[in-house]
Amino acid sequence: MQLSTQRAYTPAPDDVGYALRFECAPAESSSGADVGAVSTLALAQRCVAAPLAPPRRLVPLVPDSRDRSGRFTVLTYNVLSDIYASVRAARARALGAPLTPPQGDLYSYCPPWALSWSYRRQNLLRELLGYNADVLCLQEIQSDHFEDFFLPELQRAGYHAVYKRKTGEMFTGSAYAFDGCATFFRKDCFALIKKYEVEFNKAAGPVAEQAGGGAVREKAVQRLMKNNVALILVLEALEGGRAAPAGSAGKRPLLCVANTHIHANPELNDVKLWQVHTLLKGLEKIAASAEIPMVVCGDFNSVPRSAAHSLLSTGRVDPGHPELATDPLGILRPPSKLSHSLQLSSVYAAAARQGTHMGGDGALPDGGAGVQALRGRLDCGGRGVVGTGEPFFTNCTRDFTGTLDYIFYTRDALVPTALLELPAEESARGLLGAMGGLPSPVQSSDHIAIMAELSVLQRR
Repeated sequence: MQLSTQRAYTPAPDDVGYALRFECAPAESSSGADVGAVSTLALAQRCVAAPLAPPRRLVPLVPDSRDRSGRFTVLTYNVLSDIYASVRAARARALGAPLTPPQGDLYSYCPPWALSWSYRRQNLLRELLGYNADVLCLQEIQSDHFEDFFLPELQRAGYHAVYKRKTGEMFTGSAYAFDGCATFFRKDCFALIKKYEVEFNKAAGPVAEQAGGGAVREKAVQRLMKNNVALILVLEALEGGRAAPAGSAGKRPLLCVANTHIHANPELNDVKLWQVHTLLKGLEKIAASAEIPMVVCGDFNSVPRSAAHSLLSTGRVDPGHPELATDPLGILRPPSKLSHSLQLSSVYAAAARQGTHMGGDGALPDGGAGVQALRGRLDCGGRGVVGTGEPFFTNCTRDFTGTLDYIFYTRDALVPTALLELPAEESARGLLGAMGGLPSPVQSSDHIAIMAELSVLQRR
């Protein structure tokens, strides 16, 4: 049976169990008429179904006693841009250097067919649609892939989108490409009111000028300008949508969603902290203009207890934090300026706080067992050590396993009501093969998605 006459063919689910045969004949370029014998290539192996990851469900949390109305789900996910799927590209990403033609592969433990973009994009789309989130905050979205894949596919699924690419292009070996942050939101749930695009390079200019002149300024420019960006959307919850609080007709219930990808180089923690501080100061200006719930998402490339994470989660950085010792430009002094007033909390820390007072009285569908299982995947502390409440990992490769991705919310306006299950590291690595690392045939990014359902608190 003839399936296609196109130059490329992607096997479909109906092809599983069958062997494919390709026929090719030389043709005259102007007329397309065959001018030679037909060559045949028959694949020895039959098509097999793509492996599927175990489903991850939303775990309901212990109900909050405060009055709330309206709810929505928000997901953040670094999907691993195709331009970074090589060892040299990944190193360039970490160091902020230009890309050169790839040699070798950081993800050599992943079969080449599972690392190809043609395979990964379908796997990623299936995963994203399966979460059914109201807001998707995605990082490492390549600009051409946004236009020709993510945008049309997610539009068909009922999403609107806003995209902000990084301010510097990268050479992939054959062409120049950008990646950036994309925020998708359900068009039956939200309408876009305003967007703010944060380019950290622009903010770096005045800082570099203050550092001094000549070589000092040039050194400051090189250290601070890393092309990272953030995308901030102000959304209106549509009447009749699940995010709109009851009785909100005629009002304008708003939500501010920030999506960012902070610089990766582990030797530039001062730059990471400066970028996070710059983003938070921008959000403070929005908060000062209106009482508006906020969600801050992204790949912050900062582990729990880092200075950047401390600033986000506690509103300040301890002056004695060891990362403040590395500040060659003096941009972090005095430490007292490293603060904000947004009252942010991490969504997964909400589950970490719930374990000690759960009654198991059937208030939850599973009697709280889901929360207890989730807490087993969180740093809840113990033996006199206070835990961070964060997942043990959101990024898992052969060389690094740790948490880099977060969802923060303004705790005076929102409350988490459910959280996406987290995979255990041992079970995740069991899906990855003997070498152990993401991406894999099952999971097509080196990060995992995290997601929360949040309810809007009624203001008194």
